[in-house]
Amino acid sequence: MSKAQITIPLDIPDVRVMQTSLNERGEIIITIESTKVGTTCRKCGKWITKPHGQDEWVMIRHLPAFGRPSYLRYRPRRYQCQDCEGHPTTTQSLNWQDANSPHSFAYDNHVLLQLVHSTVEDVSVKEGLSYESVVGVLERRIEARVDWTEMADIELLGLDEIALRKGQGNYVTLVTGRFREGEIVILGVLPGHEKAVVVDFLRLIPQRILQRVQAVCCDLWEAYTEAVREEIPTARIVADRFHVARHYREAADDLRKQELHRLKKELPPEAYQTLKGSMHAFRKNAGDLNQEEQKTLKRFFKYAASAKQAYSLRERLTAIFDSSLSQKQAQAKLRHWIRQVQKSGLHCFDHFLKLLDTWWQEITNYFIQRENSGFVEGFNNKVKVLKRRCYGIFNLKHLFQRIYLDLHGYRLFAATTICG
Repeated sequence: MSKAQITIPLDIPDVRVMQTSLNERGEIIITIESTKVGTTCRKCGKWITKPHGQDEWVMIRHLPAFGRPSYLRYRPRRYQCQDCEGHPTTTQSLNWQDANSPHSFAYDNHVLLQLVHSTVEDVSVKEGLSYESVVGVLERRIEARVDWTEMADIELLGLDEIALRKGQGNYVTLVTGRFREGEIVILGVLPGHEKAVVVDFLRLIPQRILQRVQAVCCDLWEAYTEAVREEIPTARIVADRFHVARHYREAADDLRKQELHRLKKELPPEAYQTLKGSMHAFRKNAGDLNQEEQKTLKRFFKYAASAKQAYSLRERLTAIFDSSLSQKQAQAKLRHWIRQVQKSGLHCFDHFLKLLDTWWQEITNYFIQRENSGFVEGFNNKVKVLKRRCYGIFNLKHLFQRIYLDLHGYRLFAATTICG
């Protein structure tokens, strides 16, 4: 009785399958030969077709099939140049494998797809590869910097910092771009967050791209704003709404902490216990509170009128940023809010009022096109997850490659890993 068989296309150009077999480990060995005639001379660059034997057998990793690792086994052909002195020989180059690579392009793509949102260690274990082999795939196939010659026009730039090591001040600057269609791309991972570092990077960007940048979103960091003013004077500088919100929300929250600290001393334990959960309720927007949280805040505000004022002022300010206003209308409403704060007698917003005064133009620039660093913040959250997942990445080149892969890996490699 004959065994049931199935035929699967190898999906590699210019080769002929000579034999398939299983080795003692159950791996699939596919012996192939090239049907391509000729190669480019390594000295003169001409196309040469005179055969000159073959190299030793080579075996490289290819796509898995039916859960089994598979390998391609072949002898590279050599060709001799009749025009160069000494008639040197050249090994035939193949368009489905990098020279000296232990993998086919298809298998490299498979490894990169596995690496998206995963770790080198995990992929190493799953694929039965060494750690160094997985890193080698990343090095071979993912560029460590942007190719500006292929970059389309960027509408919005984002500058933000993250700490590579918590509590050690080891900051890097992430430069991101957003195209008109909404696609986000990583442009650079810079060592530090000083002005000179940012200026040097911006000078690498071709003028044809810089001249099309409409706005730059960043936090309230003078090094960033000065660098942008010098190198992209035509772009609006927009203070990131989320950083602005963090400042005034933290101001209100500081008052909540003070009031709870006071009430813990003044109230009987039974009464203070009824305020449990007020922290989480206070930090939520009013529209997001459930009934229980509303009751908790009501009990808290009964004992802390100043906290109720701060909460109300915080919500009014958020409502301004949420409203569809022109810059002029927003400025008028912000000035009215400032007067309300001053009349309230509260001092928790004093630092934020100074911030508003210093960065008035950059903060209110948000209302021109409602540009913000939401895309940067969401992006940076992914980077923080990547750092935790990979137990920290301190090599900036590898960090750029991993960010690029997480952003674009599915689009680039999901359709190329057809099982061969």
